[in-house]
Amino acid sequence: MLAVVVTSKGRFEVRDIPMPSLNAGEVLVRIRYAALCYRDLLQLRGYYPRMRYPVVLGHEVVGVVEESRDPRFSRGDRVVPILHSIDGTCDMCLRGEEVYCRNRLSFGEEVDGFFAEYARVTGNSLVKVPDWVSDELAVLTPCVLAMLYRGFRRINLNMGETVLVTGASGGVGVHAVQLARAMGARVIAVTRSEEKAKVLGKFADDIIVGSGFSEEVKRRFNGGVDVVVEAVGTPTISESIRSLRAGGRLLLIGNVNPDETYQLRLGYTILKDIMILGNAAANRSDVASVFGIVKVRPIEPVVAAKYPLREFAEALRMLESGSRIGKVLLVP
Repeated sequence: MLAVVVTSKGRFEVRDIPMPSLNAGEVLVRIRYAALCYRDLLQLRGYYPRMRYPVVLGHEVVGVVEESRDPRFSRGDRVVPILHSIDGTCDMCLRGEEVYCRNRLSFGEEVDGFFAEYARVTGNSLVKVPDWVSDELAVLTPCVLAMLYRGFRRINLNMGETVLVTGASGGVGVHAVQLARAMGARVIAVTRSEEKAKVLGKFADDIIVGSGFSEEVKRRFNGGVDVVVEAVGTPTISESIRSLRAGGRLLLIGNVNPDETYQLRLGYTILKDIMILGNAAANRSDVASVFGIVKVRPIEPVVAAKYPLREFAEALRMLESGSRIGKVLLVP
């Protein structure tokens, strides 16, 4: 089968590899779509020290069960995995907090991922996709929508609150805007591009264009917003913190420049009484909750482009370019 194999730091090949064989409790999934994530780019650049070589890249996927050695899944089931291969038996898994599984292994990093025609997945990591969810929406649910949902749950997002989203035209940002609105928030989308602002107007309640946005936020929104979704990191986090009202919360989900550090002013953080919460992944229950939300409050999957698996290099260049709005998908 065809796959994108990372052979060493910064090097990959699109080549044929053997079909995976199944052990007890595992499922063979035929890939329908896989999605690129900024994490894939950072992994190729060597920022993930647990990366093993060679490994099939990719952690976002939707597919159909081709063969199952897990009684919970049958041939023809449409499924998505969470971001890790989990044991399902440790204390954290039994609490429903699979993101903290004591023996978790990251797909596309420590175990083979999903930029391939088929993938072997433990049934413990899978969630069935209901009929009302399209493949395009399903593929971005665990890493994007469910991750955001878990973050909103952890910071206790309430209906009627005001949420600001940085990097709002990106694959995560444009869906953060939609999910926050679906959960009853008023949403401000921040972008640097006037052209992208025109598209974001379809999804957000308000748009701010530019990198220095905190003064405008405080002027227009009663001294600051309740929540900021920080999807960019060091380039915008200072403005994001300044945009919070007293007692506001910052949900930190992205950092495009891992080499940069940020000096947090502790006194300012304390006296302004703000919360900063990092969030990286989702549990199976979060995936199921998002599927329930979109049944009654539809979210539009925003797809910038679809590429054949053999054109992975071109898809990666689009991801790097910053010119896109939404997600980049691979089609085996």
